[in-house]
Amino acid sequence: MSFTTLPFLVLVALSVAAYYLLPQRVQWMALLAASMVFYCVGGSKTVLYVFYTAVIVYGSGLLLGRFNDLRRAAPKEEKKAITARYKPYRRAVVLVACLANFGLLYVLKYWNFTADLFQPLADQLRPGTQIPLSELVLPLGISFFMFQSVGYVIDVYRDKYAPEKNFAKLLLFVSFFPQMVQGPISRFNDLAPQLFARRSLDYTDLKYGIQLILWGYFKKMVIADRAAVLVNTVLDDPWSYSGSILAVGVLFYCIQLYGDFSGGIDITRGVARLFGIDLAENFRRPLFSTSLTDFWRRWHITLGAWMRDYLFYPLSLSKPFGKLGKFTRKHLKGKLGKILPTSLATFLVYFVIGIWHGANWRYVAFGFWNGGIITLSLLLAPYFLRWKQALRINDKSKGWHLFQLVRTNLLVFFGRYITRAPRFLTAVWMVKETFLHPNLPDLWNGTLMTLGLGGGDFLILFLGVATLLLAEWYQEKKGPIRPMLERQSPFLQWVAILVPLVVLFCFGVLRADYISSDFIYKQF
Repeated sequence: MSFTTLPFLVLVALSVAAYYLLPQRVQWMALLAASMVFYCVGGSKTVLYVFYTAVIVYGSGLLLGRFNDLRRAAPKEEKKAITARYKPYRRAVVLVACLANFGLLYVLKYWNFTADLFQPLADQLRPGTQIPLSELVLPLGISFFMFQSVGYVIDVYRDKYAPEKNFAKLLLFVSFFPQMVQGPISRFNDLAPQLFARRSLDYTDLKYGIQLILWGYFKKMVIADRAAVLVNTVLDDPWSYSGSILAVGVLFYCIQLYGDFSGGIDITRGVARLFGIDLAENFRRPLFSTSLTDFWRRWHITLGAWMRDYLFYPLSLSKPFGKLGKFTRKHLKGKLGKILPTSLATFLVYFVIGIWHGANWRYVAFGFWNGGIITLSLLLAPYFLRWKQALRINDKSKGWHLFQLVRTNLLVFFGRYITRAPRFLTAVWMVKETFLHPNLPDLWNGTLMTLGLGGGDFLILFLGVATLLLAEWYQEKKGPIRPMLERQSPFLQWVAILVPLVVLFCFGVLRADYISSDFIYKQF
Protein backbone atom coordinates (compact mmCIF):
# COMPACT_ATOMS: atom_id res chain seq x y z
CA MET A 1 0.00 0.00 0.00
CA SER A 2 1.65 3.19 -1.18
CA PHE A 3 1.63 6.38 0.90
CA THR A 4 0.40 8.31 -2.15
CA THR A 5 -2.80 6.31 -2.68
CA LEU A 6 -6.32 6.95 -1.44
CA PRO A 7 -6.54 3.57 0.41
CA PHE A 8 -3.58 4.60 2.57
CA LEU A 9 -5.25 7.90 3.51
CA VAL A 10 -8.47 6.03 4.31
CA LEU A 11 -6.53 3.55 6.47
CA VAL A 12 -4.88 6.43 8.36
CA ALA A 13 -8.19 8.24 8.89
CA LEU A 14 -9.99 5.12 10.12
CA SER A 15 -7.05 4.20 12.36
CA VAL A 16 -6.96 7.65 13.97
CA ALA A 17 -10.71 7.54 14.57
CA ALA A 18 -10.54 4.04 16.08
CA TYR A 19 -7.48 4.93 18.17
CA TYR A 20 -9.20 7.79 19.97
CA LEU A 21 -12.63 6.15 20.18
CA LEU A 22 -11.37 2.96 21.82
CA PRO A 23 -10.78 2.76 25.58
CA GLN A 24 -7.29 4.06 26.31
CA ARG A 25 -6.03 0.75 27.72
CA VAL A 26 -6.53 -0.95 24.33
CA GLN A 27 -5.67 1.95 22.00
CA TRP A 28 -2.51 0.19 20.88
CA MET A 29 -4.66 -2.60 19.39
CA ALA A 30 -5.93 -0.13 16.79
CA LEU A 31 -2.33 0.46 15.72
CA LEU A 32 -1.68 -3.29 15.53
CA ALA A 33 -4.83 -3.86 13.45
CA ALA A 34 -3.89 -1.02 11.10
CA SER A 35 -0.39 -2.44 10.71
CA MET A 36 -1.73 -5.88 9.84
CA VAL A 37 -4.16 -4.41 7.31
CA PHE A 38 -1.32 -2.37 5.79
CA TYR A 39 0.73 -5.52 5.30
CA CYS A 40 -2.14 -7.74 4.16
CA VAL A 41 -2.92 -5.33 1.33
CA GLY A 42 0.61 -5.99 0.07
CA GLY A 43 -0.07 -9.75 0.09
CA SER A 44 -0.87 -12.24 2.82
CA LYS A 45 2.48 -14.01 2.34
CA THR A 46 4.42 -10.92 3.33
CA VAL A 47 2.64 -10.91 6.71
CA LEU A 48 4.24 -14.29 7.41
CA TYR A 49 7.70 -12.72 7.26
CA VAL A 50 6.69 -10.16 9.87
CA PHE A 51 5.33 -12.90 12.14
CA TYR A 52 8.47 -14.97 11.55
CA THR A 53 10.70 -12.14 12.72
CA ALA A 54 8.42 -11.29 15.63
CA VAL A 55 8.39 -14.92 16.87
CA ILE A 56 12.19 -15.19 16.64
CA VAL A 57 12.91 -11.97 18.52
CA TYR A 58 10.11 -12.57 21.04
CA GLY A 59 11.52 -15.96 22.04
CA SER A 60 15.09 -14.67 22.00
CA GLY A 61 14.14 -11.74 24.20
CA LEU A 62 12.42 -13.94 26.76
CA LEU A 63 15.42 -16.31 26.98
CA LEU A 64 17.85 -13.44 27.37
CA GLY A 65 15.58 -11.84 29.93
CA ARG A 66 15.65 -15.02 32.03
CA PHE A 67 19.45 -15.03 31.98
CA ASN A 68 19.49 -11.35 32.96
CA ASP A 69 17.05 -12.00 35.81
CA LEU A 70 19.23 -14.83 37.15
CA ARG A 71 22.26 -12.58 37.19
CA ARG A 72 20.34 -9.71 38.74
CA ALA A 73 18.87 -11.88 41.51
CA ALA A 74 22.18 -13.50 42.44
CA PRO A 75 24.18 -12.34 45.46
CA LYS A 76 26.80 -9.73 44.64
CA GLU A 77 29.72 -12.13 45.11
CA GLU A 78 28.17 -14.63 42.64
CA LYS A 79 27.26 -12.22 39.81
CA LYS A 80 30.57 -12.58 37.98
CA ALA A 81 30.42 -16.37 38.14
CA ILE A 82 26.85 -16.48 36.85
CA THR A 83 27.72 -14.00 34.09
CA ALA A 84 30.62 -16.19 32.97
CA ARG A 85 28.55 -19.37 33.21
CA TYR A 86 25.68 -18.12 31.04
CA LYS A 87 27.70 -15.97 28.63
CA PRO A 88 28.03 -18.72 25.97
CA TYR A 89 24.29 -19.42 26.11
CA ARG A 90 23.39 -15.74 25.86
CA ARG A 91 25.70 -15.29 22.90
CA ALA A 92 24.22 -18.37 21.25
CA VAL A 93 20.72 -16.91 21.56
CA VAL A 94 21.83 -13.66 19.92
CA LEU A 95 23.67 -15.58 17.21
CA VAL A 96 20.61 -17.69 16.41
CA ALA A 97 18.38 -14.59 16.28
CA CYS A 98 20.81 -12.83 13.95
CA LEU A 99 21.27 -15.84 11.68
CA ALA A 100 17.53 -16.53 11.54
CA ASN A 101 16.74 -12.95 10.51
CA PHE A 102 19.74 -12.02 8.39
CA GLY A 103 19.81 -15.49 6.87
CA LEU A 104 16.27 -15.01 5.58
CA LEU A 105 17.16 -11.50 4.43
CA TYR A 106 20.13 -12.95 2.54
CA VAL A 107 17.98 -15.56 0.80
CA LEU A 108 15.33 -13.03 -0.18
CA LYS A 109 17.58 -10.14 -1.16
CA TYR A 110 21.06 -11.43 -1.99
CA TRP A 111 20.85 -15.11 -2.94
CA ASN A 112 20.22 -14.57 -6.65
CA PHE A 113 23.10 -12.11 -6.84
CA THR A 114 25.41 -14.67 -5.21
CA ALA A 115 24.13 -17.46 -7.43
CA ASP A 116 24.83 -15.43 -10.58
CA LEU A 117 28.29 -14.64 -9.23
CA PHE A 118 29.22 -18.28 -8.65
CA GLN A 119 27.42 -19.80 -11.66
CA PRO A 120 30.51 -19.63 -13.92
CA LEU A 121 32.56 -21.43 -11.26
CA ALA A 122 29.87 -24.11 -10.93
CA ASP A 123 29.92 -24.58 -14.72
CA GLN A 124 33.68 -25.09 -14.68
CA LEU A 125 33.64 -27.54 -11.79
CA ARG A 126 30.72 -29.50 -13.13
CA PRO A 127 29.39 -28.55 -16.58
CA GLY A 128 25.63 -28.24 -16.73
CA THR A 129 25.23 -27.45 -13.03
CA GLN A 130 22.61 -24.78 -12.46
CA ILE A 131 22.55 -23.00 -9.10
CA PRO A 132 18.85 -22.64 -8.19
CA LEU A 133 17.48 -19.11 -7.98
CA SER A 134 15.06 -17.83 -5.35
CA GLU A 135 11.57 -16.94 -6.54
CA LEU A 136 10.42 -15.64 -3.17
CA VAL A 137 8.86 -12.17 -3.13
CA LEU A 138 10.82 -9.53 -1.22
CA PRO A 139 8.36 -8.19 1.38
CA LEU A 140 7.87 -4.49 1.94
CA GLY A 141 10.33 -2.92 4.38
CA ILE A 142 12.04 -6.18 5.32
CA SER A 143 15.44 -4.53 5.90
CA PHE A 144 13.87 -1.97 8.18
CA PHE A 145 11.88 -4.27 10.44
CA MET A 146 14.63 -6.90 10.60
CA PHE A 147 17.33 -4.41 11.58
CA GLN A 148 14.98 -2.90 14.15
CA SER A 149 14.14 -6.33 15.56
CA VAL A 150 17.76 -7.52 15.76
CA GLY A 151 18.63 -4.27 17.54
CA TYR A 152 15.96 -5.14 20.13
CA VAL A 153 17.53 -8.57 20.75
CA ILE A 154 21.02 -7.10 21.13
CA ASP A 155 19.75 -4.43 23.54
CA VAL A 156 18.08 -7.07 25.71
CA TYR A 157 21.33 -9.07 25.60
CA ARG A 158 23.12 -5.98 26.88
CA ASP A 159 20.45 -5.68 29.60
CA LYS A 160 19.51 -2.23 28.37
CA TYR A 161 15.88 -2.96 29.17
CA ALA A 162 13.60 -5.89 30.04
CA PRO A 163 12.11 -7.95 27.20
CA GLU A 164 8.50 -7.45 26.16
CA LYS A 165 6.41 -10.34 27.50
CA ASN A 166 3.28 -9.58 25.45
CA PHE A 167 3.73 -11.04 21.97
CA ALA A 168 1.07 -8.81 20.41
CA LYS A 169 2.81 -5.71 21.71
CA LEU A 170 6.16 -6.88 20.38
CA LEU A 171 4.48 -7.63 17.04
CA LEU A 172 3.28 -4.01 16.96
CA PHE A 173 6.82 -2.77 17.61
CA VAL A 174 8.10 -4.90 14.72
CA SER A 175 5.33 -3.94 12.27
CA PHE A 176 4.21 -0.36 13.14
CA PHE A 177 2.92 0.61 9.71
CA PRO A 178 4.04 4.25 9.14
CA GLN A 179 7.72 3.32 9.31
CA MET A 180 7.56 0.21 7.14
CA VAL A 181 8.22 1.93 3.79
CA GLN A 182 11.51 3.68 4.60
CA GLY A 183 12.15 3.79 8.30
CA PRO A 184 13.16 5.14 10.67
CA ILE A 185 14.80 2.15 12.35
CA SER A 186 13.50 2.70 15.86
CA ARG A 187 14.79 1.51 19.21
CA PHE A 188 12.43 -0.38 21.49
CA ASN A 189 13.02 1.82 24.53
CA ASP A 190 12.19 4.92 22.46
CA LEU A 191 9.19 3.65 20.48
CA ALA A 192 7.47 1.06 22.70
CA PRO A 193 6.52 3.46 25.55
CA GLN A 194 4.87 5.70 22.97
CA LEU A 195 3.04 2.86 21.23
CA PHE A 196 1.46 1.67 24.46
CA ALA A 197 0.83 5.03 26.13
CA ARG A 198 -2.74 6.09 26.90
CA ARG A 199 -3.75 9.27 25.10
CA SER A 200 -6.61 11.66 24.58
CA LEU A 201 -7.23 13.53 21.34
CA ASP A 202 -4.77 16.41 21.14
CA TYR A 203 -5.35 19.27 18.70
CA THR A 204 -1.64 20.18 18.61
CA ASP A 205 -0.63 16.66 17.62
CA LEU A 206 -3.22 16.57 14.85
CA LYS A 207 -2.22 19.99 13.53
CA TYR A 208 1.50 19.26 13.56
CA GLY A 209 0.94 15.82 12.06
CA ILE A 210 -1.11 17.24 9.18
CA GLN A 211 1.51 19.93 8.53
CA LEU A 212 4.27 17.33 8.34
CA ILE A 213 2.21 15.08 6.07
CA LEU A 214 1.40 17.91 3.66
CA TRP A 215 5.02 19.07 3.59
CA GLY A 216 6.06 15.50 2.85
CA TYR A 217 3.51 15.15 0.03
CA PHE A 218 4.72 18.46 -1.41
CA LYS A 219 8.29 17.14 -1.55
CA LYS A 220 7.20 13.81 -2.98
CA MET A 221 4.42 14.69 -5.45
CA VAL A 222 5.34 18.21 -6.57
CA ILE A 223 9.14 17.91 -6.58
CA ALA A 224 10.30 14.27 -6.60
CA ASP A 225 7.69 12.76 -8.93
CA ARG A 226 8.09 15.65 -11.39
CA ALA A 227 11.88 15.33 -11.40
CA ALA A 228 11.46 11.56 -11.89
CA VAL A 229 10.05 12.14 -15.40
CA LEU A 230 13.34 13.64 -16.64
CA VAL A 231 15.42 11.18 -14.62
CA ASN A 232 13.71 8.14 -16.12
CA THR A 233 13.87 9.57 -19.64
CA VAL A 234 17.62 10.17 -19.49
CA LEU A 235 19.01 7.52 -17.17
CA ASP A 236 16.92 4.59 -18.37
CA ASP A 237 18.58 5.11 -21.78
CA PRO A 238 21.84 6.95 -21.02
CA TRP A 239 23.51 5.94 -24.30
CA SER A 240 21.21 8.30 -26.24
CA TYR A 241 22.43 11.48 -24.56
CA SER A 242 25.55 13.62 -24.30
CA GLY A 243 27.62 14.01 -21.15
CA SER A 244 26.02 17.31 -20.17
CA ILE A 245 22.50 15.83 -20.38
CA LEU A 246 23.66 12.83 -18.35
CA ALA A 247 24.92 15.24 -15.67
CA VAL A 248 21.52 17.01 -15.73
CA GLY A 249 19.83 13.62 -15.35
CA VAL A 250 21.96 12.78 -12.31
CA LEU A 251 21.35 16.27 -10.86
CA PHE A 252 17.60 15.76 -11.20
CA TYR A 253 18.00 12.31 -9.66
CA CYS A 254 19.62 14.00 -6.66
CA ILE A 255 16.57 16.31 -6.48
CA GLN A 256 14.21 13.36 -6.88
CA LEU A 257 15.91 11.26 -4.21
CA TYR A 258 16.13 14.18 -1.80
CA GLY A 259 12.44 15.02 -2.16
CA ASP A 260 11.39 11.37 -2.25
CA PHE A 261 13.26 10.24 0.87
CA SER A 262 12.84 13.34 3.02
CA GLY A 263 9.21 13.65 1.91
CA GLY A 264 8.51 10.03 2.83
CA ILE A 265 10.10 10.55 6.23
CA ASP A 266 7.91 13.60 6.82
CA ILE A 267 4.79 11.62 5.90
CA THR A 268 5.89 8.80 8.20
CA ARG A 269 6.54 11.11 11.15
CA GLY A 270 3.37 13.08 10.43
CA VAL A 271 1.14 9.99 10.43
CA ALA A 272 2.75 8.77 13.67
CA ARG A 273 2.22 12.21 15.20
CA LEU A 274 -1.53 11.90 14.57
CA PHE A 275 -1.38 9.19 17.24
CA GLY A 276 0.78 11.33 19.52
CA ILE A 277 3.92 9.32 18.61
CA ASP A 278 7.17 11.17 17.93
CA LEU A 279 9.32 8.93 15.72
CA ALA A 280 13.09 9.31 15.65
CA GLU A 281 14.47 11.93 13.28
CA ASN A 282 15.83 10.24 10.17
CA PHE A 283 16.75 13.11 7.87
CA ARG A 284 18.41 16.36 8.93
CA ARG A 285 19.24 18.75 6.07
CA PRO A 286 22.10 16.76 4.44
CA LEU A 287 22.59 19.44 1.78
CA PHE A 288 24.28 21.50 4.48
CA SER A 289 26.84 18.78 5.27
CA THR A 290 30.48 19.85 5.42
CA SER A 291 31.96 16.39 4.89
CA LEU A 292 30.87 12.98 3.64
CA THR A 293 30.89 11.74 7.25
CA ASP A 294 28.63 14.64 8.21
CA PHE A 295 26.38 13.79 5.28
CA TRP A 296 25.83 10.25 6.58
CA ARG A 297 25.09 11.65 10.04
CA ARG A 298 22.24 13.61 8.44
CA TRP A 299 21.01 11.16 5.76
CA HIS A 300 19.15 8.09 7.03
CA ILE A 301 20.24 8.93 10.57
CA THR A 302 18.81 5.83 12.23
CA LEU A 303 20.56 3.46 9.80
CA GLY A 304 23.88 5.16 10.56
CA ALA A 305 23.18 5.00 14.29
CA TRP A 306 22.30 1.30 14.00
CA MET A 307 25.54 0.57 12.16
CA ARG A 308 27.51 2.54 14.74
CA ASP A 309 26.03 0.84 17.80
CA TYR A 310 25.64 -2.71 16.51
CA LEU A 311 28.46 -3.02 13.98
CA PHE A 312 31.16 -0.36 14.34
CA TYR A 313 31.62 -0.51 18.12
CA PRO A 314 31.49 -4.33 18.33
CA LEU A 315 34.04 -4.51 15.49
CA SER A 316 36.43 -1.83 16.72
CA LEU A 317 36.30 -3.08 20.33
CA SER A 318 36.62 -6.77 19.45
CA LYS A 319 39.68 -8.86 20.29
CA PRO A 320 40.81 -9.26 16.65
CA PHE A 321 40.75 -5.52 16.14
CA GLY A 322 42.49 -5.05 19.48
CA LYS A 323 45.28 -7.35 18.31
CA LEU A 324 45.41 -5.53 14.99
CA GLY A 325 45.74 -2.25 16.86
CA LYS A 326 48.70 -3.54 18.87
CA PHE A 327 50.35 -4.78 15.70
CA THR A 328 49.91 -1.53 13.76
CA ARG A 329 51.06 0.64 16.67
CA LYS A 330 54.17 -1.50 16.92
CA HIS A 331 55.05 -1.70 13.23
CA LEU A 332 53.63 1.54 11.78
CA LYS A 333 54.96 4.87 12.98
CA GLY A 334 52.94 7.95 13.78
CA LYS A 335 49.20 8.41 13.80
CA LEU A 336 48.65 5.88 11.01
CA GLY A 337 49.41 2.97 13.32
CA LYS A 338 46.94 4.28 15.90
CA ILE A 339 43.96 4.94 13.66
CA LEU A 340 44.32 2.16 11.06
CA PRO A 341 42.12 -0.42 12.91
CA THR A 342 39.41 2.21 13.52
CA SER A 343 39.65 3.30 9.90
CA LEU A 344 39.23 -0.30 8.76
CA ALA A 345 36.13 -0.69 10.93
CA THR A 346 34.78 2.56 9.48
CA PHE A 347 35.37 1.32 5.94
CA LEU A 348 33.57 -1.96 6.67
CA VAL A 349 30.57 -0.09 8.09
CA TYR A 350 30.17 2.10 5.02
CA PHE A 351 30.71 -0.90 2.77
CA VAL A 352 27.83 -2.67 4.56
CA ILE A 353 25.70 0.46 4.21
CA GLY A 354 26.37 0.29 0.48
CA ILE A 355 25.28 -3.31 0.02
CA TRP A 356 22.37 -2.75 2.43
CA HIS A 357 20.80 -0.81 -0.42
CA GLY A 358 20.67 -3.83 -2.70
CA ALA A 359 22.27 -6.87 -4.32
CA ASN A 360 24.05 -5.30 -7.25
CA TRP A 361 27.64 -4.47 -8.14
CA ARG A 362 26.76 -0.78 -8.26
CA TYR A 363 25.81 -0.88 -4.57
CA VAL A 364 29.05 -2.69 -3.79
CA ALA A 365 30.85 0.11 -5.64
CA PHE A 366 28.75 2.68 -3.78
CA GLY A 367 29.94 1.19 -0.49
CA PHE A 368 33.55 1.36 -1.69
CA TRP A 369 33.04 4.96 -2.85
CA ASN A 370 31.78 6.21 0.51
CA GLY A 371 33.90 3.93 2.68
CA GLY A 372 37.04 4.66 0.69
CA ILE A 373 36.66 8.44 0.78
CA ILE A 374 35.79 8.55 4.48
CA THR A 375 38.60 6.15 5.40
CA LEU A 376 41.14 8.11 3.34
CA SER A 377 40.00 11.34 4.96
CA LEU A 378 40.68 9.82 8.38
CA LEU A 379 44.09 8.52 7.36
CA LEU A 380 45.11 11.77 5.65
CA ALA A 381 43.69 14.10 8.32
CA PRO A 382 47.16 15.03 9.73
CA TYR A 383 48.36 16.02 6.24
CA PHE A 384 45.22 18.06 5.56
CA LEU A 385 45.81 19.92 8.84
CA ARG A 386 49.36 20.81 7.77
CA TRP A 387 48.17 22.04 4.37
CA LYS A 388 45.51 24.22 5.97
CA GLN A 389 48.04 25.71 8.34
CA ALA A 390 50.49 26.31 5.49
CA LEU A 391 47.77 28.01 3.43
CA ARG A 392 46.54 29.93 6.52
CA ILE A 393 42.98 28.74 6.08
CA ASN A 394 40.56 29.95 8.76
CA ASP A 395 38.23 27.06 9.70
CA LYS A 396 35.53 29.52 10.75
CA SER A 397 35.58 31.64 7.58
CA LYS A 398 32.52 31.67 5.31
CA GLY A 399 34.68 30.90 2.31
CA TRP A 400 36.03 27.69 3.84
CA HIS A 401 32.53 26.69 4.95
CA LEU A 402 31.23 27.24 1.40
CA PHE A 403 34.11 25.19 0.00
CA GLN A 404 33.25 22.31 2.35
CA LEU A 405 29.58 22.44 1.31
CA VAL A 406 30.41 22.41 -2.40
CA ARG A 407 33.04 19.68 -2.02
CA THR A 408 30.70 17.42 -0.06
CA ASN A 409 27.77 17.84 -2.45
CA LEU A 410 30.02 17.12 -5.43
CA LEU A 411 31.17 13.87 -3.79
CA VAL A 412 27.53 12.94 -3.15
CA PHE A 413 26.64 13.95 -6.73
CA PHE A 414 29.20 11.61 -8.28
CA GLY A 415 28.13 8.85 -5.90
CA ARG A 416 24.63 9.13 -7.41
CA TYR A 417 26.00 8.13 -10.81
CA ILE A 418 26.77 4.78 -9.23
CA THR A 419 23.41 4.15 -7.57
CA ARG A 420 21.17 5.28 -10.45
CA ALA A 421 22.99 3.79 -13.44
CA PRO A 422 21.64 0.41 -14.62
CA ARG A 423 25.05 -1.18 -14.02
CA PHE A 424 28.33 -0.14 -12.40
CA LEU A 425 30.23 -0.16 -15.71
CA THR A 426 27.54 2.07 -17.17
CA ALA A 427 28.08 4.51 -14.30
CA VAL A 428 31.80 4.61 -15.09
CA TRP A 429 30.99 5.27 -18.75
CA MET A 430 28.54 8.04 -17.78
CA VAL A 431 31.17 9.81 -15.67
CA LYS A 432 33.64 9.54 -18.55
CA GLU A 433 31.08 11.01 -20.98
CA THR A 434 30.32 13.86 -18.58
CA PHE A 435 33.95 14.97 -18.58
CA LEU A 436 35.17 13.94 -22.04
CA HIS A 437 32.11 14.49 -24.24
CA PRO A 438 29.88 17.02 -22.45
CA ASN A 439 28.52 18.73 -25.62
CA LEU A 440 27.55 21.82 -23.61
CA PRO A 441 25.28 23.35 -26.30
CA ASP A 442 22.74 20.65 -25.40
CA LEU A 443 22.04 22.69 -22.27
CA TRP A 444 20.59 25.62 -24.26
CA ASN A 445 19.74 24.36 -27.74
CA GLY A 446 16.34 22.98 -26.75
CA THR A 447 17.39 19.43 -25.86
CA LEU A 448 16.23 19.91 -22.26
CA MET A 449 12.68 20.49 -23.52
CA THR A 450 12.63 17.02 -25.12
CA LEU A 451 13.18 15.14 -21.86
CA GLY A 452 9.54 14.90 -20.74
CA LEU A 453 9.15 18.21 -18.89
CA GLY A 454 7.76 21.48 -20.19
CA GLY A 455 8.77 25.01 -19.32
CA GLY A 456 6.12 25.16 -16.59
CA ASP A 457 7.45 21.98 -15.01
CA PHE A 458 10.98 23.38 -14.87
CA LEU A 459 9.62 26.57 -13.27
CA ILE A 460 7.62 24.62 -10.66
CA LEU A 461 10.66 22.49 -9.89
CA PHE A 462 12.83 25.56 -9.51
CA LEU A 463 10.33 27.24 -7.17
CA GLY A 464 9.76 24.01 -5.25
CA VAL A 465 13.46 23.37 -4.70
CA ALA A 466 13.98 27.04 -3.77
CA THR A 467 11.18 26.77 -1.17
CA LEU A 468 12.69 23.57 0.21
CA LEU A 469 16.17 25.10 0.45
CA LEU A 470 14.81 28.27 2.08
CA ALA A 471 12.96 26.22 4.71
CA GLU A 472 16.00 24.07 5.43
CA TRP A 473 18.28 27.11 5.54
CA TYR A 474 15.98 28.62 8.20
CA GLN A 475 16.07 25.38 10.19
CA GLU A 476 19.86 25.14 9.88
CA LYS A 477 20.46 28.71 11.02
CA LYS A 478 17.60 29.45 13.42
CA GLY A 479 16.17 26.11 14.49
CA PRO A 480 12.83 24.33 13.97
CA ILE A 481 10.07 26.15 12.10
CA ARG A 482 7.31 24.82 14.32
CA PRO A 483 8.02 27.10 17.34
CA MET A 484 8.00 30.07 14.99
CA LEU A 485 4.61 28.98 13.61
CA GLU A 486 3.25 28.46 17.12
CA ARG A 487 3.91 32.13 17.86
CA GLN A 488 1.72 33.20 14.95
CA SER A 489 -2.03 33.76 14.97
CA PRO A 490 -4.37 30.78 14.44
CA PHE A 491 -5.18 32.24 11.01
CA LEU A 492 -1.56 32.08 9.85
CA GLN A 493 -1.20 28.59 11.31
CA TRP A 494 -4.11 27.42 9.15
CA VAL A 495 -2.61 29.22 6.15
CA ALA A 496 0.52 27.09 6.74
CA ILE A 497 -1.72 24.04 6.28
CA LEU A 498 -3.96 25.24 3.45
CA VAL A 499 -1.31 26.73 1.15
CA PRO A 500 0.67 23.46 0.81
CA LEU A 501 -2.66 21.65 0.33
CA VAL A 502 -3.68 23.95 -2.55
CA VAL A 503 -0.21 23.73 -4.13
CA LEU A 504 -0.27 19.95 -3.77
CA PHE A 505 -3.58 19.62 -5.57
CA CYS A 506 -2.87 22.17 -8.28
CA PHE A 507 0.67 21.11 -9.17
CA GLY A 508 0.70 17.52 -7.94
CA VAL A 509 -2.41 15.38 -7.78
CA LEU A 510 -4.54 17.25 -10.35
CA ARG A 511 -1.96 17.82 -13.07
CA ALA A 512 -3.01 16.02 -16.23
CA ASP A 513 0.09 13.91 -16.71
CA TYR A 514 0.73 13.08 -13.05
CA ILE A 515 1.81 9.50 -12.39
CA SER A 516 2.59 8.58 -8.81
CA SER A 517 5.81 6.60 -8.38
CA ASP A 518 6.80 4.29 -5.56
CA PHE A 519 9.17 5.61 -2.94
CA ILE A 520 12.75 4.83 -3.92
CA TYR A 521 13.68 3.48 -0.49
CA LYS A 522 10.70 1.12 -0.58
CA GLN A 523 12.87 -1.33 -2.58
CA PHE A 524 15.51 -1.43 0.16
